[in-house]
Amino acid sequence: MKYILMKNLYINLVLMLTLLSCKSSTDNTKNANIEKQPNIIFIFADDWGYGDLGIHGSTFVETPNLDKMASEGIDFQNFTVNNPVCSPSRVAVMTGHYPARYAIHRHFGRLEHQIENGMPDWLDPNAPMLPKLLKQAGYKTGHFGKWHLADNRASDAPLPTKYGIDEYASFNVPGKEKINYEESIPRALDFIKKNRDTTFFMNVWIHETHTPFYPREEYLQKFKDLEERKQVYASIVAEGDAGVGSILNLLKELNIDDNTLVIFSSDNGPEYMREDEDQFLKGGYGEYYSVGETGGLKGEKRSLYAGGVRVPFIVRWPGVAPQGKRDSTSVVTAVDLLPTFLEIAGLELPNDYKPDGESALVAIKGEDFKRTKPIYWEWEGPKLREFIWPKHGIRDGRWKLITNKDSLRTELYDVARDWAETVDVSSKHPDIVEQLLEKLYAWENTLPSKPDENCISVDRKK
Repeated sequence: MKYILMKNLYINLVLMLTLLSCKSSTDNTKNANIEKQPNIIFIFADDWGYGDLGIHGSTFVETPNLDKMASEGIDFQNFTVNNPVCSPSRVAVMTGHYPARYAIHRHFGRLEHQIENGMPDWLDPNAPMLPKLLKQAGYKTGHFGKWHLADNRASDAPLPTKYGIDEYASFNVPGKEKINYEESIPRALDFIKKNRDTTFFMNVWIHETHTPFYPREEYLQKFKDLEERKQVYASIVAEGDAGVGSILNLLKELNIDDNTLVIFSSDNGPEYMREDEDQFLKGGYGEYYSVGETGGLKGEKRSLYAGGVRVPFIVRWPGVAPQGKRDSTSVVTAVDLLPTFLEIAGLELPNDYKPDGESALVAIKGEDFKRTKPIYWEWEGPKLREFIWPKHGIRDGRWKLITNKDSLRTELYDVARDWAETVDVSSKHPDIVEQLLEKLYAWENTLPSKPDENCISVDRKK
């Protein structure tokens, strides 16, 4: 009997140790999955309006891949960029700082353009830079498509490699090696294939829907029943949507879909249609065919109203971001992306870095995100126009204020109730106006009065 009891005790002990070992192994595997760094793909469209999506109620374009992406992730309805035009909007993404901190008020163009607007000729490559910081966490970094953090007319402008990019294939970039618009997606797909067994970060800054338009015949035929301008525009949107679909499909084919965060957004609102412009531009179609939609939002590209800075923001991260969620409460902006991506990668912010944004990882996980920092906008606008409105803006909580100091014009919107910014309530809330103006002016006093001399091209002196 004693032998039997000892034998049973021994068996039970073995079973207990086996179960504990299995549990420990399972826990370790679970922790490894949590701690494993995900791939990050940031797709940034150009002039793609909030309303240029099927899920956002477009009246004529079709976006089946983006609609599906939203059904498999989160559609954020309160995401804004930090400038209503290209270059400064992209600066905010790359640095996590408002572009005005680098005296970048407008897009990069002719050297005379930068001089007129008190701008440098390129973004300082020594500034805190998202790709560089992710490289420190072991990420392979790529950049495909548009660049526009400098202009190719500045012969000494830094190449993307100076900003922490391992591999790039870009148009609108300094140097001699440039690609055509249509090469962006194929080169991005090649990068994914080459780095399938590593951890990578990739910008895919597509040309759609910026002019000039070069619609493909297959898409023109698909939309042949539309009026010509809509036919051209819908074709361009369809090509951009197909490019997004090809990226998502490849991730599934390579079996890295579950460990890849993909975000689709746009650098600003849609370009406005110019009736008096030539119909063709550089062999393609010009702004006469820019019939993008804001989804009912006031304003468009070059405007600080909602239609100029509120853009699509779709997040897909299987197993982390909940499927089919429409987030109408999280107030997220472009300067939040750097701290968000660093937290995702398991990186602390550098000790000497003061972010303008804050991590919105909890929002990407589908949890409540309560913004603690105001959002600021600064926009100089074309100097040729006698009156540029508005030039400055702030959102703090439910309130958004836009103003011009020199014109004494100010408008206030309760964006929690008035999402499209249709009713100016400044006369009803003078105390709120005063508080926000005080914050805005204090922020403006922190901005540089002139560009960094180290970011001025030698070509200015010729």
